[in-house]
Amino acid sequence: MPLSDIAIRTAKYSDKPVKLSDEKGLYLLINKAGKYWRLNYRYDGKQKTLALGVYPETSLKEARIKRDEARKLLDQDIDPAANKKAVKASRIERNGNSFEVLCREWLEQRKSSVEPAQHKKTLARMENDVFPWLGSRPITEITAPEILAVLRRLDQRGARYSAHRVRSEISRAFRYAVQTGRAERDPCPDLKGAIPAPRAENFPAITDPKEAGELLRALEAFRGTFIVKCALQLAPMLFVRPGELRRAEWTDFDLDKREWRYLVSKTKTEHLVPLATQALGILRELHALTGRGRYVFPGRDPQKAMSDAAVNAALRRMGYDTKTEITGHGFRAMARTILHEELHIKPEVIEHQLAHKVPDALGTAYNRTKFLKERRAMMQQWADYLDKLKAGAKVISIQADAA
Repeated sequence: MPLSDIAIRTAKYSDKPVKLSDEKGLYLLINKAGKYWRLNYRYDGKQKTLALGVYPETSLKEARIKRDEARKLLDQDIDPAANKKAVKASRIERNGNSFEVLCREWLEQRKSSVEPAQHKKTLARMENDVFPWLGSRPITEITAPEILAVLRRLDQRGARYSAHRVRSEISRAFRYAVQTGRAERDPCPDLKGAIPAPRAENFPAITDPKEAGELLRALEAFRGTFIVKCALQLAPMLFVRPGELRRAEWTDFDLDKREWRYLVSKTKTEHLVPLATQALGILRELHALTGRGRYVFPGRDPQKAMSDAAVNAALRRMGYDTKTEITGHGFRAMARTILHEELHIKPEVIEHQLAHKVPDALGTAYNRTKFLKERRAMMQQWADYLDKLKAGAKVISIQADAA
């Protein structure tokens, strides 16, 4: 007799397992643990049993559908149990080769070689902008148009820089899959030019004090070489042009007078940078390491200055996008904005310290000693302010003393 839903619901376990038979080999096995659908069949001369689910998660109707599917396989001379194992293994393999699994594996593999902030930002981009659309897809089946659809979503919301960055990160995940034998090629090169290049704009800079504090803490926690770390710490404090900082020579410094004098590369004029106490401390430490050489920040070859890409590369390691967030040059804009808006320093004092040409009433384009007293006070006030931002203190704007 065929089973009924009422008979199944009311059936109880006794001291021994109970079997309630349906049609065509299907039955319900009731034991102490629960109620289980089973199908008895013969294949290759052997009696076998196939598990079809657990009641009530698998209803009587669903169990009969699974039974009929198994019978169709038998008609094709396919063992249902062996087929079930093969399908499960294929699903596990597909899930194991999904883009999300492989991308997370790639991110974890390179985690030790990048700054924690960069790892966190890359993972966040993937979780927010990529995994919802590509995460569950087997990496071998993902096509260039699918990736382009993800990138266009980013571009259409005005995040063109992020679209290009995500394309690069997807590409690196694919290359990792190729290297580990789980993909044959990276489709991202096929998308070259599909998203227009971002417009050239001013150097990106962080001008919000709270965000600046976060950046300063990241610089303090930088785990690269001591020379690069010193350059990163001095860059916001001195806010000179990046090329002038990295090519700085010890002969131009007078640490006793707390001064750095050099020739501005852009205007070919002499410039003077007053050194705050904090800057002196960093420079004296650095002098013990590089003071016998020519350059304050030597590169791998001590006879040459540090690479022009070193500071931006370090910022990227810390997780900052040097196209949209901050660059070595952006420290100048950060200082100019915050000094004026938060510390109320007079614009002409700031402009002279930036070594900008500021014509005066006499037509003088630039005077390296003009506003020197105010500039000395400003540089110390600025270094103290940066210390407070770094410490996370609530900084109250202080009106600078009048000249």
